[in-house]
Amino acid sequence: MNARTEPAPAGSDAIARPPLVRELLLVAGLFLVYKLGRQLATGHTGEAFHNAHRVWDLERAVHLPGEGAVQSLLLHGDGLVHLANTYYAAVHFPATAAFLIWLYLRRPAHYVWARRVLAAVTAAALVLHLLFPLAPPRMLAATGLVDTARVYGPSVYGAPATDSLSNQFAAMPSLHFGWALMVAVGLIVATRSRWRWLWLLHPLLTLLVIVGTANHYWLDAIVAAGLLGLALAAIHLPHRTATTAGRAHGRLVPAQAQAQEQVLAGAGR
Repeated sequence: MNARTEPAPAGSDAIARPPLVRELLLVAGLFLVYKLGRQLATGHTGEAFHNAHRVWDLERAVHLPGEGAVQSLLLHGDGLVHLANTYYAAVHFPATAAFLIWLYLRRPAHYVWARRVLAAVTAAALVLHLLFPLAPPRMLAATGLVDTARVYGPSVYGAPATDSLSNQFAAMPSLHFGWALMVAVGLIVATRSRWRWLWLLHPLLTLLVIVGTANHYWLDAIVAAGLLGLALAAIHLPHRTATTAGRAHGRLVPAQAQAQEQVLAGAGR
């Protein structure tokens, strides 16, 4: 292997791998907090619809493209809209879990960083859900959009009045999009393949799905991206190892340069 493709030794990351049981308990605890937080934000129906009108009017005022343009593409065929609903229902949690598991096993230092970023984004999102309840566009008659999950299936939501498992008035920010974008960013940072930028297709497809199925507004995704940007700025990447950092362009990192100087000094005595 050459210097551009040689992976870091397994031992360099194994040192940073946190205990598995602790991580399982931590991730499970974060998930429970996430679910509890969404439950605490339930209700506020009148405020949620009032905010929905405000968001819809703001999008039109700043000339964002209509969500209906994306939905009209999905409604060209029952199979396509059913596939979009399935993607919305089935990909969100499994893709994020698979991302964290892969990082834990293959890039432990990046795993800790990614877990912290996801936790920060999710915590910030829960605060916004409490402060700004928002009915999704599928509930707002003014949008003229179809609730594709209810009409074409599959649906992960029940009737808002009786759904005790989820908070349907937590549209902003979209954690579907925020998590998908973090998965792409994390995989781009943690891998070195020339094809790694294709991971951006995941958040792009997620964006089209959440908008086309009328589960989110454009602004929900924009706010989620902003929160992720703040989290990435605050939570720095782990330091790269000598193998992955200093050899990319054939240069010696400081540790390697110092070692070589010591060898040369010893040889000259």
